[in-house]
Amino acid sequence: MHHRHRERHVTERMGWLRAAVLGANDGIVSTASLVMGVAAAHASQSAILVAGTAGLVAGAMSMAAGEYVSVHSQSDSEKADLERERQELETDVEGEHKELAAIYVGRGLDPQLARQVAEQLMAHDALDAHMRDELGITEALKARPLQAAVASAVSFAAGAVLPLLVVALASPKGLLPWVFGTSLVFLALLGAVAARTGGASVRTGAMRITFWGALAMAITTGVGMLFGVAG
Repeated sequence: MHHRHRERHVTERMGWLRAAVLGANDGIVSTASLVMGVAAAHASQSAILVAGTAGLVAGAMSMAAGEYVSVHSQSDSEKADLERERQELETDVEGEHKELAAIYVGRGLDPQLARQVAEQLMAHDALDAHMRDELGITEALKARPLQAAVASAVSFAAGAVLPLLVVALASPKGLLPWVFGTSLVFLALLGAVAARTGGASVRTGAMRITFWGALAMAITTGVGMLFGVAG
């Protein structure tokens, strides 16, 4: 009788969670910083919206491309390691058996039990046993380039839309403080949700992401003010 494993662990969500949080954070910070910098340079509200929209599209595409290339490189490395392991299993089964047993000894099993465990696991699925215990590759953490690219692009766009909505709704005179304040709220909520989903401290997650977002927006606004004065 098979027992169905019903527990769900944080690591099962790490692939998409990392890409989604990174994308949304970049979307909020980069777009809010961009529109604040342009606004500080005394641009019109329509020009600020155009710049922000262009930043949204460019950022989403950049995030998707970068994430795809990065994660695909990881996927290629995993495939190369698995192919090498497959060849070693074909040419040196005994050596691979000893290697796996040594791993289990290092984890605390006595040598005899380690050999038995290695023997049974390799009889069931030798490549899977080495993939998991020697290479550290699991289904939950396996590289998925397309999933990561889509999650990054969608989350970036979702994050970038928030400050753009504020720009569209806020009055020109109050645009800078409104974008700054609401963006900090958005970032704090994002950090809190990400921390809770990942099983970390909600307060720490919110404070960390808010601090760096505020710093980025402040610096960009300063640059915009300098160009506005120079113009």
